[in-house]
Amino acid sequence: MNYQWYPGHMTKAKRQMQEDIKLIDLIIELVDARVPLASRNPEINELGRNKARLILLNKSDLADERRTLSWQKYFEDQGFYVVKINARSGAGLKSIQGVIQEACKEKIERDRRRGIKNRPVRAMVVGIPNVGKSTFINSYAGKACTKTGNKPGVTKGKQWIRLNKSLELLDTPGILWPKFEDQTVGLRLAMIGSIKDDILNVEELALEVLKFLKAEYPGILQQRYEIEESEDPVQLLRAIADVRKCVLKGNEPDYGKAAAIVMDEFRNGKLGRISLEQPPEGTKDE
Repeated sequence: MNYQWYPGHMTKAKRQMQEDIKLIDLIIELVDARVPLASRNPEINELGRNKARLILLNKSDLADERRTLSWQKYFEDQGFYVVKINARSGAGLKSIQGVIQEACKEKIERDRRRGIKNRPVRAMVVGIPNVGKSTFINSYAGKACTKTGNKPGVTKGKQWIRLNKSLELLDTPGILWPKFEDQTVGLRLAMIGSIKDDILNVEELALEVLKFLKAEYPGILQQRYEIEESEDPVQLLRAIADVRKCVLKGNEPDYGKAAAIVMDEFRNGKLGRISLEQPPEGTKDE
């Protein structure tokens, strides 16, 4: 399968972000904890130079805890602040405010020396589709969120959301897609649902998931579906079709229906906490 991205969207979003970046103190970047590298846009590092950086490992409830800790260390070693969160349930959100103050302490100290007190930190939230950016903003803002209107020097029409007296979010930066020449990145994004299923072959995708789980998480399929873990992903899918009674006329296995079940259960954590990536060599889980 070929996984595509759309350069037109990216060019426009990048241009918008270059304008917006001048107005902010901090970039809050959401990534999916199951694929922290594949769900990052490499352009953001270039655009965000000289800005404080916070990475939120979202959907950490679905990811392998040991690997997530390895990823946290990996990003911290590169100078990022990192918080594990589940934007949907709100887990981890309470610790973010303190981390933001720590990440921006030089800016806060500089303001104080200039006699500027209580100027809120201005942050931009970035992330590719389906990493949970909107869910995070809504959960974090809660009902306390108020639009503060246009600021002097801010491009007409831009809105700032004041979350509390010490933090404002710029609403809403353009979405950026990663530019994936490496098809493995596209495959991983397809697996977690960041690329629409209607442009993919879901059966092929499910076979890739089964192959990965067999290699990286042996026993997990046997436990969930009560099947023998054969070497052949097609045989695995057929066994799952049998167990889940996915049958076509003539008693043929309905591979499409079985594939949809596998993808749904994988994405929703019903197969367990699974990460599709490990940090580069030298920083893997112990």
